[in-house]
Amino acid sequence: MLAVCLRYVNDKETARDLMQDGFIKVFTSIDTYTGSGAFEGWLRKIFVNCALEYLRRSDVLRESTDLDNTAELVQPDSNAISDLSAAELMQLVRDLPAGFRTVFNMFAVEGYSHKEISEVLGITESTSRSQYTRAKQWLQKKIKELYE
Repeated sequence: MLAVCLRYVNDKETARDLMQDGFIKVFTSIDTYTGSGAFEGWLRKIFVNCALEYLRRSDVLRESTDLDNTAELVQPDSNAISDLSAAELMQLVRDLPAGFRTVFNMFAVEGYSHKEISEVLGITESTSRSQYTRAKQWLQKKIKELYE
């Protein structure tokens, strides 16, 4: 669960605090687990929600821009992507600016729709799409820099 928290916050101490908060919520609400669906999925959702609550409180998306302000995507060399280890890729995701990282994780990793992201984070759908597009641009640029 620490890895889940680290995907949303780049600071290990904050991630540990979120993990502790998550386990407290798990232990205080274990009786609400109905047994339908995987326990791991139920558990992960609690930790994701803890991280999202923290990010909402710290207002990570206040510097968001609309989709119209994004540049075109740059395609890195496909060999560069295949040469990346999973650890390197996860480090790049952790290095994303907080707003980009939050939307990227919610959309690409957790499977939320842009509509769901907008409702959870209190932003517009276009801002969610913009943050996701900008996260991909940022990652592509960093991958390209690594292999040039």
